[in-house]
Amino acid sequence: MAERRVNVGWAEGLHARPASLFVRAATATGVPVTIAKPGGTPVNAASMLGVLGLGAKGGEEIVLASDAEGADAALDRLAKLVSEGLEELPETV
Repeated sequence: MAERRVNVGWAEGLHARPASLFVRAATATGVPVTIAKPGGTPVNAASMLGVLGLGAKGGEEIVLASDAEGADAALDRLAKLVSEGLEELPETV
């Protein structure tokens, strides 16, 4: 299973707008991805309620994971989005 551990780069954490951006980006990858706090229960990264339910704050570590084909590229893109607090999914890493 491919995995990326990153710190949330948005000061407000994964709430409202950043969570919406992340969920849209996760869906756009076309790869099933989970997101969790370390040691926590993974949730579907394409689920707005699941992502909001994590309550991930700015600076906190999260774990992105997938075992699907294309997981490495998808996780790299999502990790970049989250860690840098970007406003859109990067085209390349």
